[in-house]
Amino acid sequence: MCGMCGLLGGGTHWSNVGVPDDGATRRQRRLLQVALANRILESFRLRLDDFHGQSFVLSSPTGATEVVANFTEVWKTAEKMLGKPLDPLTLFEDEGR
Repeated sequence: MCGMCGLLGGGTHWSNVGVPDDGATRRQRRLLQVALANRILESFRLRLDDFHGQSFVLSSPTGATEVVANFTEVWKTAEKMLGKPLDPLTLFEDEGR
């Protein structure tokens, strides 16, 4: 997806249901989602950033970037960038968490 399509795609997604649409609250929620995702993604040397409150940008340490339309697509795109399955629920199994 190109950057313009990502920007025009809108921020309405099931993960935003119930979030007041007053701008500040929605922005805080998105930044919290990004911060929590980055806690998982940093283990894979990936980074997620918000893109104008409409989509996300996923980056690898090699400089590869992908515009991601919604939060659900982050994990699929991360798997594509890594070339292997990514299961955030089993990330800490070896540490006993």
